[in-house]
Amino acid sequence: MTRVAKKLECRLGYVFHDAGLLEQALTHRSSGHVNNERLEFLGDALVNFVIADALYRLRAKAEEGPLSRLRASLVREETLAGLARELELSDALTLGESELKSGGYRRDSILADAFEAVLGAVYLDGGFEPARTVCERLFVTLLADLPDADSLKDAKTRLQEWLQAQGRPLPRYEVIEESGPPHKRQFRVRASLADADATTEAQGSSRRGAEQDAASQLLMSLQSRHA
Repeated sequence: MTRVAKKLECRLGYVFHDAGLLEQALTHRSSGHVNNERLEFLGDALVNFVIADALYRLRAKAEEGPLSRLRASLVREETLAGLARELELSDALTLGESELKSGGYRRDSILADAFEAVLGAVYLDGGFEPARTVCERLFVTLLADLPDADSLKDAKTRLQEWLQAQGRPLPRYEVIEESGPPHKRQFRVRASLADADATTEAQGSSRRGAEQDAASQLLMSLQSRHA
């Protein structure tokens, strides 16, 4: 085992019996046939369960919706990549030449997948309880500082709930323009209301993203008028 891998074990608080599992967990698919994709699949399920279980215990009175939003905020790519950086996983990754040249060791998707793969490797190496312990230790700060679940609702949901509370019809979203090459499309979306002269437009690299931005703008406009 390399010195970098040994340092990673110290940061994880877990020593592997099978060093090959950790090596595989840190190997991106660009580096060869034996890589961390299967371990990432396993680790993804493990992280989701451990965090769901922790939230169930921490928020004893919370319903399914808020619990789901909290879990989604904790296991999203950005959060996992941040935890991977705290572990300094990028120093231990094995990448193919193309990913090395493009700075793949800094990419959120690669770091998040490697983080999950490492936890999948811990599970295979030591069983569920050691994997749970490592996972909870890595998430301990995030679990201790959970946000209000309502603050995690996306803009379209918040707009819908606000309108329903006012007894008003739901908004309509329509794509009014698509532009750019196939690999880099841009969508312009309009959000409007049937019972008022209120419309907003937003542009994004995905239809969903543009809809969320348009909904956010429309909600702020309506709340400002209502106030």
